[in-house]
Amino acid sequence: RAIKGSAEMVADLVTSGASILFLGRPGVGKTTAIREVCRLLGDDLVKRVVIVDTSNEIGGDGDIPHPGIGRARRMQVADPEAQHRVMIEAVENHMPEVIVIDEIGTQAECLAARTIAQRGVQLVATAHGNELENVIKNPSLSDLVGGIQSVTLGDEEAKRRGVQKSILERGGPPTFDVCVEMLERNKWKVHLDVGQAVDVLLAGGTPGGQVREKTHDGSLLKFQYNSTAPPGAAPVQPHTAAGTRGKVADVRSKSRQQQQQQQAAEAGSRG
Repeated sequence: RAIKGSAEMVADLVTSGASILFLGRPGVGKTTAIREVCRLLGDDLVKRVVIVDTSNEIGGDGDIPHPGIGRARRMQVADPEAQHRVMIEAVENHMPEVIVIDEIGTQAECLAARTIAQRGVQLVATAHGNELENVIKNPSLSDLVGGIQSVTLGDEEAKRRGVQKSILERGGPPTFDVCVEMLERNKWKVHLDVGQAVDVLLAGGTPGGQVREKTHDGSLLKFQYNSTAPPGAAPVQPHTAAGTRGKVADVRSKSRQQQQQQQAAEAGSRG
């Protein structure tokens, strides 16, 4: 089905150029949502959109693609086992600005998605799993969120963090910027920073997020939830350039205050 407006709750994220991963149980509307995303990107934003249509669920089974995908182009996948090769072919031969993939399910497809993201192409995809934690625990899909690795800490670091010496950490940057957990058709939970959300989950905490809900009258409600760290653990801080600039500014401010205090003390002693 093509339902216009079914992706309205994440339209701001789609137009921002962020790569988005949709999660949810079967039948909650993942394919319907990304079909509308294709139309939004292709028609409204006039971008070059290529759909890797594994089972013809997005563009239909006929020779002519369904009008619901707008100006987006479709690449059919003859053999589901060869989907990762079609993904690479799409980015190498068709000059896409956006690639849309329905149901990423194997390690080869995860690696292909990472290759596409590293080439500066916006990705929109769905994957098996109800929530972000399911993706982390799935060995075939964990690479989508940076991959999980076991790390052994020193005694002092483990004591400082309040954790065991052997912990799980994210191995690298996630392929997707944003993750959308489709709780219901009109109620979605959005993780605006996938890397930080994964770090909180691996530390044993509960990641925050933004719950977006569409009411009966068509208005959009947004509820913000903060991350919670496990008892005794240090809160996970996002490693961002903005945060680094803020710390540098604080240090400079403190050093200026110390210089002013020192100059005042010297002037008082001379007096």
